[in-house]
This record gives sequence, C-alpha cells and structure tokens, in this order.
Amino acid sequence: MDADLLRTPLEAQHVALEAKMGAFGGWAMPIEYAGTLSEHRAVREAAGMFDLTHLGKVDVEGSGARAWLQEVLTNDLTKIQPGEAQYNLVLNERGGIIDDLIAYQVTEDRWLVVPNAANTAAVLEVLQQEDRQDVVVTHRPDLTTIAVQGPSAQEVAGKLFPEAASLSYMECQEGSYRDVRVLVARSGYTGEPGVELFAPEGVAPALWDDLMAVGRPVGLQPCGLGARDTLRLEMGYPLHGSDISLDRTPLEAGLGWAVSFDKGSFRGREALLRQKEEGIPSRLWGLRMTGKLIPRAHYPVLSGDEQVGETTSGTFSPTLRQGIAMAYLSPRDRFSPGDAVEVEVRGKRGEAEVIRPPFVDRSPK
Repeated sequence: MDADLLRTPLEAQHVALEAKMGAFGGWAMPIEYAGTLSEHRAVREAAGMFDLTHLGKVDVEGSGARAWLQEVLTNDLTKIQPGEAQYNLVLNERGGIIDDLIAYQVTEDRWLVVPNAANTAAVLEVLQQEDRQDVVVTHRPDLTTIAVQGPSAQEVAGKLFPEAASLSYMECQEGSYRDVRVLVARSGYTGEPGVELFAPEGVAPALWDDLMAVGRPVGLQPCGLGARDTLRLEMGYPLHGSDISLDRTPLEAGLGWAVSFDKGSFRGREALLRQKEEGIPSRLWGLRMTGKLIPRAHYPVLSGDEQVGETTSGTFSPTLRQGIAMAYLSPRDRFSPGDAVEVEVRGKRGEAEVIRPPFVDRSPK
C-alpha cells in the first residue's frame, strides 16, 4: 500500500482483525473484515463499528463562531443550541458543493465541524479565509472517530458512555473515557440509530478494544467502508465526489432542505437564487432495478432511445436483494416517482423504477 497514505491510530486493531485495507480519501482504511454483506447485515440487525478517523475534524471557537459559520454554511445555525448538531453544506460562489458536513455545537462558543476526508483542506481554507479576532479555527487531526451503528448501538456505547443512552438524534454531549474528554454524538450515515465518538488518538486503541468487548455479546461486528457505502446508498445519502460535487448545486441534488435562504447572506446564495429563477436543469433521483442487473457509477440512463442521465452511485442492496442507484435525470421536471427508465449495464439494458429515496424504510430517530 502507498507509503504516503495517512494512517489511523487503529491500524493495529484492523490488522489483528484481518481487515482488508485500502486507500480512501488519502488514508489507509479498512474496506471489509468478514465481508461487506455480513457487515451490512450486522448494522441493520444488531450493531457494527466503524473507524472513521479519515473524516476531517475542525474546531471553530470564539464569540463570533456562530456568526461566521452562518456566513459559510447553508443551513440556519440559529435553529440549534449547545448539545445539538445540524447537517450543512459548504458552497463555492457558483453554488457548487465543496462539501457536505455536520456541525456540532459543543458549547455556546465552540463548534466541531466534520467534513469528508478528501475535502478537509478545502473546508479549512474556506473557514480560515477571513482574519477575525472573535473566531479561532483549529484543525484537529489528533481526534479519532469511532462510530457504532445499528439497533443496539446506544446499548453498546452506553456501557462506556452513559450519555449515549439518553441522547436523541442529532444531539451531542461531552463524556469521559480514561480521564480524557470524548464528544459523544447521536448521528451517523447508515439510517440506523448510531453513536459517533470523537476521542483523542492516544486512547483510541483502548476505546476500540473496550467497545468490541462489551459489544460482542449483542452481535457487534467491526465494519469497513464497503458496508458503509451500501448502507448509505440504501438511504439515498449522497456521497461527495460521486452524487454531489463542485459541478452540482443543492437544488439539483435534492438538498434544498439544508439551505436556508431566509437567514441572509451565505456563500453561494446569489448563485442558487439565479438558478431558481432560470430553471434547475436536473434532479438527483433514486433508481431501483426491476431485474437482476447491478448498476454502478457512470452508466447511461435512458428513456426510449434518449439518454436522460447517468448514474452517480450504484450497488447491490443487501436489504432489498436488488440493484439500486442514484442518477441525475434531465430535465428536472420530466420524471416523477414510479416512472420507468432503463439503465445500460455493460451493454445490457435493464428496467428501473424512479423513486424518491430512501430505498429502505429505516429511521435513525
């Protein structure tokens, strides 16, 4: 494996568990252990544990932290308070999506912003672009992220962090492990109840081992990024670099619910308003295959003999036992849930139903 890849503090744990390691977002990360299907099933039925240290971590602190984030992020941060979290987007001035992320308000004047691995530098650049005396922005690569996801996730995490049992979805609270502070958050990327732990790297190996020990009796399995991808795709959660990118706006991606035009100025606002006036060219839809073909990214989507889009993500759904995909279809208003299209999979056409995700009926709440 490339020696230039960043290494997680939990690599020894992954090697001991015979994980298949691979490159992702500039990191050497576990792709699977027992197998993606088994790990996917563990999260849907019991609990799975992920090393998500590749995700970025950025502290934004100071009396002006909320006001500054309001100018950078698309959602309205006045709607949350200390101990809560919110899904957000960072846009460029053209309205393209630099990243999607979660902002956790830890205290009145401290926020933890968690971008995707490959976009951490770009988000940092945006957050640090203005010299403000009332805001301090700090990159936190010293934090390790461990996520426990599944119906038993709160039970497992609660054995070490009592706070986990009482948190509601998109809430967070500081806890303690071996006399160090750990941020305990009820969030995730799987569609199941989940707990994400942000812990100093020095205690991360012991924390991983302790969670495995208390979780094994209820079916906890270590899970790699392969299962994380199939789980998020079943929920229709977009992946930056595939389903969303600098070339797509939130209005095209079906993420308008995370954009608050009423709050005032933010990066990309004027471009989005122009797009609303001029017409949104396409929309991101879910596609559920009706036959046995399995779609992947960059496959043509057709209506009759006309290509109307291209898949952005695709996989075999372990829950549905059929192929599913995401795709931008044009023009935006042409398609509705229930419409039929075809996906060309390696030269063969397969019929698919247009749906509004999620593909499976799950709820993290």
